[in-house]
Formats: sequence, structure tokens, C-alpha cells
Amino acid sequence: MKTNFMFVLLLCSSSLMAAAPDYTQKIQIDADNLVSVEENVLTYRSNVVITQGSMQMKADQLEINARAGKGKEIYLATGKPVTYSQMQADGKTVTAQALEMRYEPLSRTLTLTGDAELTQSGSVVKASSIKYNVEKQQLSAESDKTKRVTTIFTPEEKNNP
Repeated sequence: MKTNFMFVLLLCSSSLMAAAPDYTQKIQIDADNLVSVEENVLTYRSNVVITQGSMQMKADQLEINARAGKGKEIYLATGKPVTYSQMQADGKTVTAQALEMRYEPLSRTLTLTGDAELTQSGSVVKASSIKYNVEKQQLSAESDKTKRVTTIFTPEEKNNP
């Protein structure tokens, strides 16, 4: 039996944001090696860094599958762990880690699997898998029967006069 948990984080979005949203910016990949170039599939290995605006992902290996056509690429990063960070419009950073991350720029979706953990605004969600929409800042988490979804909320600190 699987445990499902839907958790939606609604954060204030700033209409005064000066920079274009990260998902509209180019994606840059740096790695020690480009080891495989198959038809519409690229594989990078060792010290892989994927950057798009303020979004940064670090992995041991990255496979980019472009078989579905331009603009529909799928980025599959693996590592021990893969790490992710992104600055939000409110200046706070979202961080995540997992053994595998699948990024789909078209749907702006990041799927974390294997010891998945996402931290946002001081709160942490841990699960077997987490699906996160980087544009809407919404997530859903799911765990198998041997592990449960865990959420830790950190209270906001009050400023005492």
C-alpha cells in the first residue's frame, strides 16, 4: 500500500521581479566528460553542473533525452546524491536532494526519487519520491509501505522589540 500526501506551498510572488523567470533562461551544462552521443541522447559524467538562471543542479551523471523533439527534452540526473537549489522571487532558496532527479523544462517539473528531500521556507518534506513544479512551487510526495512521508514545519521567528 502506498501513502499519498499532497502538500501545496503557496508563497507570495513578487510582481516586481526584475529578472526573467529561471525557466525562460538558457540551460547550461558543465561536466568533466561527454561520454555518449547517441541519436537525440547526450550523456555527461563526472562533476555535472546544470544551471538555468538561479537554478542549479549537481550530479554524477546526466542524460538528456531529446527524442520527443526540440523543447520536450528530459534531463535525468543521478548521483549520491543529486543536489538542487533555486532562488525564489521572495529571495528564499529552495533546496533538494535525491538519488535521481528528472527535470522536464516544458512542464517545469522536477521529480525526485530515492531518499528524496525538499526544503522550502524552513520546512522540509522527506519521501521516497517528490514531484515539484518549479513555476507554481507546488509539490506532492509519496512513499512506499516501508517508509512514510515526513514533513517538518519550522515556525517563523518573531522579532522582539
